[in-house]
Amino acid sequence: MKKEKVDIITFKVPESLRDAMKGIPNRSEFIRTALVAALDSICPLCKGTGVMMPNQRPHWDLFVNEHHFEECNTCNAVHVVCERSPHEAVHVHEAD
Repeated sequence: MKKEKVDIITFKVPESLRDAMKGIPNRSEFIRTALVAALDSICPLCKGTGVMMPNQRPHWDLFVNEHHFEECNTCNAVHVVCERSPHEAVHVHEAD
């Protein structure tokens, strides 16, 4: 079985973040885990930039014609609801 190639990436952090991480036994593993979790939560539309590109706008405009946002009565999370089909309020809980 071939081992995956490992690259080294370095980046700058403010002293406060460096100090906050001092007690973490395996900082590299902690950072890898945090990055994977953050990448899992990136907006699929803007890819984490927080900006919609001009060529995305027409697609978005079509999408919002048939969708709206609602706040979940259980957890207060905002979610997208499709106007085309009837929907029931569904709330998914992770196992405690």
